[in-house]
Amino acid sequence: MEKAQLIIDGKTIDLPVIEGTEQEKGIDVTRLRTETDYITYDPSFANTGACSSNITYINGEKGILQYRGYPIEELAENSSFVEVICLLLYGELPNQSDLDKFNTDLTYHSLIHEDMKRFFDNYPMNAHPMGVLASTVAALSTFYPARVDGDIELNIIRLLAKVKTLAAF
Repeated sequence: MEKAQLIIDGKTIDLPVIEGTEQEKGIDVTRLRTETDYITYDPSFANTGACSSNITYINGEKGILQYRGYPIEELAENSSFVEVICLLLYGELPNQSDLDKFNTDLTYHSLIHEDMKRFFDNYPMNAHPMGVLASTVAALSTFYPARVDGDIELNIIRLLAKVKTLAAF
């Protein structure tokens, strides 16, 4: 394994060099503070990878955005919004049968509780749509409480289906 050496106060620390999905290289400084009491300083986080992801790859300098290895331009041109949701959730683009089932699930869970409709009567007429959407999404948890150990996939489908309905109001 490739390594980078850092010398601090005369002590040499070997730090692993890691490789990302697009062969970009980085230095894993996870052990730095534990072994040296030093931290890194990168005020704009321009040189910091905050996480490792199998879902999204972003390189702003090169104008690259990928979901699960697919360039966003290709997805925008050739895939529907629902197909991209399936890609993000399940790791691959759906076949027609899976897409039909997912669309059926979204339709089934798209209705909102009747009492939620009254929320919209109480927002100012000039309220920003994102503020309205954010507050109604937060309110969903009071109408549809989810257990922590519940079915995460079902809760994701419910949320996606209901956001579409809320946005339509």
